[in-house]
Amino acid sequence: MRPSRRAVITTATAAAVSVTSTASAAPRRGHLRTGFERLAQDGYTLLDGQKVGIVTNPTGITRDARHIVDVMHADDRVDLTAVFGPEHGFRGTAQAGGSEGRYDDPATGLPVYDTYLKSGRPLADVFTASGVDTVVFDIQDVGARFYTYIWTLYDCMEAARIAGKRFVVLDRPNPVTGRAALGPVLHKEFATFVGRQPIAQAHGMTVAELARLFNGEFLTEPVPLRTVTMSGWKRSEFYDASGLPWVPPSPNMPTPETALVYSGTCLFEGTNLSEGRGTTRPFELLGAEGVDRRWAAAANELALPGVRFREAYFAPTFSKFQGKTIGGVQVHVHDRAAFDPVRTGIALLVTAKQVWSGFAWRPDNWIDKLTGSARVRTMIDAGARTDEVAAGWQEDLAAFRRTRRAYLLYR
Repeated sequence: MRPSRRAVITTATAAAVSVTSTASAAPRRGHLRTGFERLAQDGYTLLDGQKVGIVTNPTGITRDARHIVDVMHADDRVDLTAVFGPEHGFRGTAQAGGSEGRYDDPATGLPVYDTYLKSGRPLADVFTASGVDTVVFDIQDVGARFYTYIWTLYDCMEAARIAGKRFVVLDRPNPVTGRAALGPVLHKEFATFVGRQPIAQAHGMTVAELARLFNGEFLTEPVPLRTVTMSGWKRSEFYDASGLPWVPPSPNMPTPETALVYSGTCLFEGTNLSEGRGTTRPFELLGAEGVDRRWAAAANELALPGVRFREAYFAPTFSKFQGKTIGGVQVHVHDRAAFDPVRTGIALLVTAKQVWSGFAWRPDNWIDKLTGSARVRTMIDAGARTDEVAAGWQEDLAAFRRTRRAYLLYR
């Protein structure tokens, strides 16, 4: 990481403070206000005189479950002229690795532009063609480095800078808390759309905090950035404390419980085992043909904090092992505060390899893209235990935690 551009971040920080001066008067539990709610309550003054485009998806809702695009379109105080859809699309109809393309939204008539797999100048050209002055971002994240919406944020910030647009981030809770960063940090030579920059596997930040980090550490040059923070959010709170409805951010993220395990068990995408896609419990159910009760037993013997493992059998309706009954485990978190999803994911990889002779990595070494380097894969192949694998990322993680601290908005 290069040194922070302190003068730039001071400006961005001052902007955030000016919008969030009432944040110290925290509402009661369940009375959190999102960045959008605070923007609307202020009469959209931050967007005065601007043609506005918004990067969002089905998670961009109010607490009474109205979509913010519908709310803004009906309000004369804001000039909303375009919508930008990420992976899965603005209305969320596409599966993983897909988007909805360019169309006019039937509900509002607004043009919807596709941002998926676009970055740099091509994405800047989309912003220019849309005619907007300010790009707003409001999408619910789940707290994992390889969940692509945060890199949509990064790419849109860079494209807005190239196109000469203002950028506004409306904050939402990290559903798995913002207490700590966990897991390995990406090595730049492994950068992809599931990890553009060196942040921890579970970053422990909100999207507004990440935007400040991106602006200060990673963008070629800073974008004119404003952040609208939440009020009433505490770093120790899980999503159910927010009082907000949960909308699946993507088709395989059906519940906040999925998000809780995702930053660890998504690593099974890099193996020949099912990560539970095609079931009603993706990322909580894991398995393959030939796996039996020995895996759950081996995992339970580790006595990992906050979690237990149940022998499970299931038949995915799509993705790996479609239509076949396979064996594996179901992950049951019984103490969220004690649970470490990344260490748990590593422990499950280690034990799966120990008890199942058919274990294999995906041939393209996708696991390296997910973990951010070849270290996890090579250590597990060499027979390393869970604690030994985790010890390998502690130095990088400590450095990221120090950098991260400067960009946090909630204490």
